[in-house]
Amino acid sequence: MKSKNILVAKKGTQKKITKTASKKAAVKTKAENPKSAKVVVKKAATKTAVAPKKVAAKKVVAKKVEAPKKDTPKKVEATKKVVIAKTKKASPIKTEDTKKVAIASPKKTKATKTKAVEEEAVIAEPVNVSTAPPTPRNKVKSILVTQPKPESEKSPYFDLAKKCNIKVDFREFIHVEGIAATDFRRDRINILDYSAVIFTSRNAADHYFRMCQEMRITVPETMKYFCISESTAYYLQKYVIFRKRKIFHGKQTFADMMDVIKKHKDDKFLLPCTDIANVEGAELLEKAKIRYAKAVIYKTVCSDLSDLANVNYDVIVFFSPAGVKSLFQNFPDFKQNLTRIAAFGATTAKAVEDAGLFVDIKAPNPLAPSMTMALEQYITSVNKGK
Repeated sequence: MKSKNILVAKKGTQKKITKTASKKAAVKTKAENPKSAKVVVKKAATKTAVAPKKVAAKKVVAKKVEAPKKDTPKKVEATKKVVIAKTKKASPIKTEDTKKVAIASPKKTKATKTKAVEEEAVIAEPVNVSTAPPTPRNKVKSILVTQPKPESEKSPYFDLAKKCNIKVDFREFIHVEGIAATDFRRDRINILDYSAVIFTSRNAADHYFRMCQEMRITVPETMKYFCISESTAYYLQKYVIFRKRKIFHGKQTFADMMDVIKKHKDDKFLLPCTDIANVEGAELLEKAKIRYAKAVIYKTVCSDLSDLANVNYDVIVFFSPAGVKSLFQNFPDFKQNLTRIAAFGATTAKAVEDAGLFVDIKAPNPLAPSMTMALEQYITSVNKGK
């Protein structure tokens, strides 16, 4: 009996085992059968639908978290490439440019230096001066003065000749011809309308009083005379009594005379002149707002200098641009060579330079207010070898 019970118990366990095995088989069959596994699939789908979302979210979050890690190397590499491109590619260009600039800069500096030197050379050289070299410093033995010979033996040129032991000749390169009274009337200038007269030379004084005589004008004693120099003022003694007239004079130039003229602004001035007008004097009078009028009472004509064709002088002295014009009108092929040239006044010096000649002696200057003084200083320095 006991053995039967054991068998029965064994059989029960076997039955239980078979039941569990059958259940497992049923589950497998249900999983294999789609119809029977619909509920299971639905349930699994619901579970898996939620689960993948969570997992996907986790993955997305992980991607978001991991994205900077993956992107950063690219960005870093890109930045590295950019930096490398800038440093490697751009820097040689800049360095080459800087080298080019550094190499080109000396050329510019040389060019600027040469330009500066050329500008200094241009500034240092006088305008319109002859390119010929200055005449050699040979001893001066003869001088030609382009003016008429002085009537008085007290002329400073005679004193210069004795003092320096040189020869001084006089020859007019130009001469003055008076204008007829009929031609003067065409300008409609009434001499008596003016209370003062300006004389820039002795010729101006001569033709002024000539014109008054031809027109039968009596010059009043109240007339004032302004002379360019003291010698011109003393020359008026030929026509007027020096003590009874009001005579004023400058040192040697028109600008010096202006200081005296400005003190008499209330007067009305008459400026007797040649057909070659004194431009400098007119500009000074207009600038000072002086009431004045030009009176052309004589004209300048070039003299015949054919007798001087074979005569040479160490120094030729000019006093006006008309004298320079006469030289080239008589001798178109004149060359300076060893001849030194003296010029009185800025306009005369400019005319000499415009003609392609070199001015050796200029007057007036601070050390020599007259031409004779300038000639004496030059001759003594050259003849003594200083």
